Amino acid sequence: MNAQKKAAHWAQDLLDEIRFDVENGKIWFHGERMLLSHAYALWQFREDLIESLGMARAKRFLLRYGYYAGMQDAQIAKKIRPHQSIEEAFAAGPQLHTIRGMVKVTPRLLSFDVEKGLFKGTFDWHDSFEVSYHKKKHGISKEPICWTLLGYASGYTSYFLGKEIAFKETLCEAMGHDHCHIIGKTVDEWEGETDLERSFLPDSIEEELFSLRNEINELKQQNHHDLLDSTQLFDAVGESAAFRQVCDLLEKASQSKVSVLLEGETGVGKEAFAKGLHAGSRRADQPFVAVNCACIPPELVESELFGVEKGAFTGAVQSKPGKFERAHSGTIFLDEIIELSPRAQAALLRVLQEGELERVGGSQTRKIDVRVVAATNENLLEAVQQGRFRADLYYRLNTFPVFIPPLRERR
Repeated sequence: MNAQKKAAHWAQDLLDEIRFDVENGKIWFHGERMLLSHAYALWQFREDLIESLGMARAKRFLLRYGYYAGMQDAQIAKKIRPHQSIEEAFAAGPQLHTIRGMVKVTPRLLSFDVEKGLFKGTFDWHDSFEVSYHKKKHGISKEPICWTLLGYASGYTSYFLGKEIAFKETLCEAMGHDHCHIIGKTVDEWEGETDLERSFLPDSIEEELFSLRNEINELKQQNHHDLLDSTQLFDAVGESAAFRQVCDLLEKASQSKVSVLLEGETGVGKEAFAKGLHAGSRRADQPFVAVNCACIPPELVESELFGVEKGAFTGAVQSKPGKFERAHSGTIFLDEIIELSPRAQAALLRVLQEGELERVGGSQTRKIDVRVVAATNENLLEAVQQGRFRADLYYRLNTFPVFIPPLRERR
C-alpha cells in the first residue's frame, strides 16, 4: 500500500524544522519549544512512579504523558504538511516517533475515513527505548510494557482524526517477541474498557489520602470513656494510665482497616496486642497469621510471605500458599519487620500497594484483602534515616503508630 511505503521512509521536511538556539538555551520544532532529555531519566522516573504509586497508577500517568506528546506532534504535523494528502500528513506521526529516538516504526496496515470516523492501523515497533531499559533491569516481562509509546500513538491519532483512537500492544519485545506490534481502532470498536480510557478516569490520590487522614483523626477523637473496658480485649498486663491509653487507641483502631505499627521494647507483648486488635475488629472470625520476620532466611522470605509454585526453585516440590494468602480477609502480624532485606521490603511494598500478589515462580495474580499490623523493637524512622528501611514502606505501614510501654511503666 502506498501509504505504508510513504510512512516508512525518512522525512526530511520534519528534520528541517528542528532548530538549536544554543546561545539562548532553546530547541525549536516548527516554532514549538522542545527539550533534549535522557531516556534513562524518563525510565528511572517510571520506576519511581511504580514504587510510589503502584503499577496501575504509574501506567495511567505514563499513558497520559505519551498521549499529550502525541497530540502536540499531531498539531505540528498538520501545520508542516497542510497541502499533502491525509495519508502523507498522518505519516509524520510514525516518522516523528522514530526521529525522537523512542522507537523504529514500520506501518503494516493503515485504513481510515475521516468523514465516517473510521480507523484501523497496525504497526510494528523495533528497539523501543522502554523495552531496552526494562530488559536491562528486569529481564523478560509477563505483559507489554511500552506504555509511553502506546500513549503517544493514541494521542497522535486521536488528535489527527478528531476521534478517540485507542491502541493496544499485542506483541512486545520485553515478553520475548522479535518485535512489538500495536493495533489501533476507535474506542467504540474495542470490547470493554481500554487502557487509554482507564488512564483518564478520575483517580484522586489526594482525596484518598485525605480520607485516610480523616479516618485516623476520627479514631483519635472518639470518646475515651466508652462503657466497654478496652483492656479486656488484650491479653496483656498493666494498670497505668499509659497502658489504658494504648488499649483505648487499639480498641478504636480495631474498627478501622488502617495499617497499625506497634513499637516498643522486646517482651512488651506486641503480638498479644495485635491479637486483641484482630479480635475486636470486623475480621475477628477470619484468620490471624503471625510472622516473625527475623526467623525467616532472607532467600526464603518471598516464598514464605507470598507463596511458591511447584518447581520454582530447588526444594519446591509442591505449590504452597504464603502467609498473606492464608491471612486473606483477616489480619497478618509482621513482627520484627525491620529485619526484612531490601529486596523483601520492595516486594512487600508492591503487595501492599497493589492489593494483589504472585507466588514465587507463578504468573497468576491473586487478589488479597489483609489488614496489616507490623511491629518492631527499634525506632523505624531512625532506620529510614540511616538507609536501613525504605521510606515509602515506612509511611505505608506507619498509618496508625502506637508505642507499647514496657512492663515497668504499666503499674
